[in-house]
Amino acid sequence: MNKPLSQITFEFNADNATNSAIDTVVAPLPPKEKLTSVSSAKEIQPKKPASTRGRRSLKEIGLTADLINVPADDVLFKKQYYSIGEVATMFRENQSLIRYWETEFDILQPRKNRKGDRFFRPIDIKNLQMIYDLLRRRKFTIEGAKDYLKKNKNAEEKFAMIQSLERIKNFFLELKATL
Repeated sequence: MNKPLSQITFEFNADNATNSAIDTVVAPLPPKEKLTSVSSAKEIQPKKPASTRGRRSLKEIGLTADLINVPADDVLFKKQYYSIGEVATMFRENQSLIRYWETEFDILQPRKNRKGDRFFRPIDIKNLQMIYDLLRRRKFTIEGAKDYLKKNKNAEEKFAMIQSLERIKNFFLELKATL
């Protein structure tokens, strides 16, 4: 087993017309430490980006929890219905996750047309924003969020108050940054 590895190479000599046979040369392979050309070739190749499939980590979810793009109430209530694609882009989530939350939480009841497409009213989007806050920012489990919504009938008022305080906080932080 300690026999050194060897590499067989074939050389084709077109100049030598008398010897048309294939010449073989046996040369020993260099040790693994000396294989710089192979390792440098691997380093040159660009690395594949991380896969976007599967679950995201809790750390990644926590970092993106504040980056939702739900418009202000006056803009939100201008349209009567939003498609599930628009809602998914607002919350930066998959459409399948929005559909799953719809089955789990009774307060989400989007309208469906004959084809089965879901259309969310602005009230549904506000409820979805509250669910998103419970699950993503406050890290509730789905069962915990269900219990919280059942036990606290004034949860919507508390959530609205928290949002207004966060807007005031952001205003003061922007004001501080300009000073």
